[in-house]
Amino acid sequence: MSTKSILKDTSLAFLESYLNNASPTGYESEGQKLWMNYLKPYVDTFITDTYGTAVGVINPDAPFKVVIEGHADEISWYVNYITDDGLLYVIRNGGSDHQIAPSKRVHIHTKKGIVKGVFGWPAIHTRLRDKEEAPKISNIFIDLGCETKEQVEAMGVHVGCVITYPDEFMILNENKFVCRAIDNRMGGFMIAEVARLLKENKKTLPFGLYIVNSVQEEIGLRGAEMIAQTIKPNVAIVTDVCHDTTTPMIDKKVEGDLKMGKGPVIAYAPAVQNRLRDLIIDTAVENKIPFQRHATSRATGTDTDAFAYSNGGVASALISLPLRYMHTTVEMVHREDVENVIQLIYESLLKIENNETFSYFK
Repeated sequence: MSTKSILKDTSLAFLESYLNNASPTGYESEGQKLWMNYLKPYVDTFITDTYGTAVGVINPDAPFKVVIEGHADEISWYVNYITDDGLLYVIRNGGSDHQIAPSKRVHIHTKKGIVKGVFGWPAIHTRLRDKEEAPKISNIFIDLGCETKEQVEAMGVHVGCVITYPDEFMILNENKFVCRAIDNRMGGFMIAEVARLLKENKKTLPFGLYIVNSVQEEIGLRGAEMIAQTIKPNVAIVTDVCHDTTTPMIDKKVEGDLKMGKGPVIAYAPAVQNRLRDLIIDTAVENKIPFQRHATSRATGTDTDAFAYSNGGVASALISLPLRYMHTTVEMVHREDVENVIQLIYESLLKIENNETFSYFK
């Protein structure tokens, strides 16, 4: 299967609309509706849970269960305090980067709809060079163009409203996908493409496949933690993003040597089950799919950890997508890596047998 043929025009149209839609942690529902609508032709049924994780299921009656998973949420802010003169101070919802906030446009989500604003910042002319103050949570603020707290509240804005960036999808140099929230709605996109390929190539799996788009990863893997208890899978293959460490100011001795365009990244970590990882590596070699390796020490920091340590232990593995500028509004990945992650998950599923035991001692 050629990687050049994997992504269709309809796939890319979905990807653009899916990335452009806001899906902050705790408020993922609109993005999940888009995802399920795209996935619907390729699955037999859906599962959803109380907090919004969505699961497309193929062969729902099969006793042996395999999960492929990404997470749906994006980092954001909460309104934390409104001043008497109508300025907003914020707290994080996930790992939002305070240093990129000044001068960014924002959308504040209210029951009355979107309210637009900007992260303001003092002009360079007014900042003393010997006392230059860096952006931090305590001093970044949002300006809605209001003059009083009452004007802010009349627009429907209150403490607890969630705030996102409106930056939209673009393609650089023909093969670089750029947007906010590629971490990790690209994962949701890739697992949906795996389901599409299985359907279009008329592949019959000997197990139940659960295509899982989890919520609330950005605040502690919470969606995966919940859905793992619901599904009780035998195997979980998780996809997320990792750092392209060739970008400036990243120490490869600390973060590893990883580069976008050189293939999917296969993780080594205690949560990664060795035999499942070996199956994935063998699959990559057999299908001539380029890949990289990454050691992640005690924890992967992804939903892999939530699945691996659930239900008495689930054989789990992590396939990551190299990404530049994580948790900014210009996250960047290589199209070929996206295609190769899709292909690697697809081909790995075809190697897993019904009732396969990934025993530590086998």
